[in-house]
Formats: sequence, structure tokens, C-alpha cells
Amino acid sequence: MHPENTLRRRLLLAGAAGLATAGAVPGAARARDAATVEPDIDSTGTWDARPPQGTIGVLQYRPSRIVVHHTVSANTADLSRAQAHAHAHWVQDLHLDENGWVDTGYHFLVSRGGWITEGRHGSLQSLTDGRTFVLGSHTSGQNDQAIGIACEGTYHAGAVPPDTQWDVLVALCAYVCERYGIPSAQLYGHKDYGETLCPGVYHDMLPRLREEVTAARTV
Repeated sequence: MHPENTLRRRLLLAGAAGLATAGAVPGAARARDAATVEPDIDSTGTWDARPPQGTIGVLQYRPSRIVVHHTVSANTADLSRAQAHAHAHWVQDLHLDENGWVDTGYHFLVSRGGWITEGRHGSLQSLTDGRTFVLGSHTSGQNDQAIGIACEGTYHAGAVPPDTQWDVLVALCAYVCERYGIPSAQLYGHKDYGETLCPGVYHDMLPRLREEVTAARTV
């Protein structure tokens, strides 16, 4: 694992245990309070996203759950921030140009290297505010109820997520749950709401995800 990614993983684990201090390492993670890490999220402006193809709805209430996805992209060995940005562009291009959507369907994406990118414009601002959220396009019947988080990669046929991706997904889910008051039990996979294989092995790992998110919120 690249030293940069090892450092990010250690920081997130330390932060989840209430040991991280604000500003310890710029851009890595910040401790909002003793229990929950505020992870580093690259905004749409940071990764130079294309503008939306229309108006994005902002819902004047909080989401009630999180739905986890995988993007069915290549399981790349490139764990860099640049790759996370390239992946965010790939997803946005797919959703705009092939699906005809207004913007990226997911609210946030977690790269294999543990970098978080904002997907749909406005998602990060709404999350920071904690009182509104952006209407998504990730799960039929749940787009006005759930935050959609997509993990870079394809996790069928025994593929295992990198530790760094897993740890950052836990940190992001814990933070989203804290900001929106979502119970840790309210973490689901795409296949819970439709005929799909998404999110692959991540669906089998949901019980562990709920447990680790609960631990990250209660230390």
C-alpha cells in the first residue's frame, strides 16, 4: 500500500477511536467531536466536475438511510487521489451522457485508495448543513429517502474491497449518520430495493459495516 494511503487509513482509524485532533495532518480527517471523524471529501469543484444538465432538487428534510453501491468499474491498483478524480469523471460521464440524468446519481463515491469525492452537486453542502439533502438518482424508490454511497470497483466473484476503501467507507457512513441522525442499523445495499447484484460482496458485509459504524459513533 502506498505510504500516503497507509497514513490516511491510520488517521481515520485513530479518529474513529477519538484520538485524532483537528489539523493533525492537513486534508486527512478532522475530529468534529469525540465520537465521529469528519472525513476529507473532495467537492465537485475540487475534482472539476461538469456542471449539472438541469436543476438539482434539494429536499427540505433529512434522509432516513444510506444505500451502498459499487460502480462496476475496474478493480484498479492505482490508489491515488488522481485516480479517484478520474473515476468520479467516469461515473459522471456515464450518468450524464448514457443515462441522461441531471448529474452523477450517487451523493458520494469512495475510491479503492480511500479518497472520497462528492458525486451530485450540492451533496457536500447539504451534508455539512445536516438539515437538507439532495435528491439522488441511485436507487429506485429510495432517491428521496436515502444517501447513495458508491464504492469504486466490481465486487462479484469473490473480489474483496481494499482495507483502505473499507475503512474510509466506515468513516463516511458514521459521519453521514451523525450529521443526519440516521441509526447505524439503517445501512442497506442496492439489492435490498431491486433486482440487481449491486453492491456485490459489500452486501454480505453489511452486518459488519453496521457494527463498525456503530463503534465509530460510540467510542
